[in-house]
Amino acid sequence: MQPISDVISKIIKDRNLDKNSDSLTEQALNNSQVRDFLNKNRDKLNKTMIAASLPNIFTYVDQITHPNSVMAGYKPQLFINGNVIDIRFSATEQKVKETELAKRQKRIELIDLPSKLRNVDLVSLDQNAQRREALVEVANFIKNFKQNHHAKGLYLEGDFGVGKTYILAALANAVASQGSKVIFLHVPSFIAGLSSHFQDNSLNEEIDRIASAPVLIFDDIGAETLSEWSRDDVLGVILQKRMDNDLPTFFSSNMDMNALEQHLAETKNSLDEVKAKRLMQRIRYLSREVFVGGENRRF
Repeated sequence: MQPISDVISKIIKDRNLDKNSDSLTEQALNNSQVRDFLNKNRDKLNKTMIAASLPNIFTYVDQITHPNSVMAGYKPQLFINGNVIDIRFSATEQKVKETELAKRQKRIELIDLPSKLRNVDLVSLDQNAQRREALVEVANFIKNFKQNHHAKGLYLEGDFGVGKTYILAALANAVASQGSKVIFLHVPSFIAGLSSHFQDNSLNEEIDRIASAPVLIFDDIGAETLSEWSRDDVLGVILQKRMDNDLPTFFSSNMDMNALEQHLAETKNSLDEVKAKRLMQRIRYLSREVFVGGENRRF
């Protein structure tokens, strides 16, 4: 095939149109991206095909020089479609990232937790020595979760404000990026809001929905005020189902596991160490205790 530049020159010369149209044709065919496409595909093109494709080439050049707002997030691409050069639109890299982010965020259900947790990732977390064990364990879980959706969770314990919630938020976002749903709930607020389900008799459905989540995160367990009912018939039921089905379950707490057991024994009206021990057996089965140290970052 003769050089593309000669073909373009001949098409422009042969067009029996007014000078303005000739100028538009010349501008379109000499656009750098159009020329790159024509040169790349010169062995597949001929003068007739290029001439027949001029309307599409005009549209392509117009779209890249004066983008239509309706097509925001998509870029035009030329391709050979039979005997003509055609246009298709593909998502930009930014659009792909935004779409994936939106899908990921839909997979995370936050219950009484701030929406900013949807934007936390492991890379953005401070990697100090006092967090190292927790971060390594989280990274290992994320890696293993791809093959094993029944991997054991973690119980992150440490003082106020050391970043336990943010570490678990990073884990939640990573798991959601892999396509799994995560329920991330603030235990004190969740327990306090249980009565809202009495009016429409939705409590059992809500408990079952939470208990069945592919990944469940209990944030700030031990800070709630419990009744025998909320301990045994809510937390106990959720944890039992998760244990029975080996579903990954995570916890954050200001208490270590021994202190949490004492807390669970004391309800508003009674002290029951046996039921607390039974509940802790489920928590220990579902998670491995990891200490998170550091300064209080809230101040």
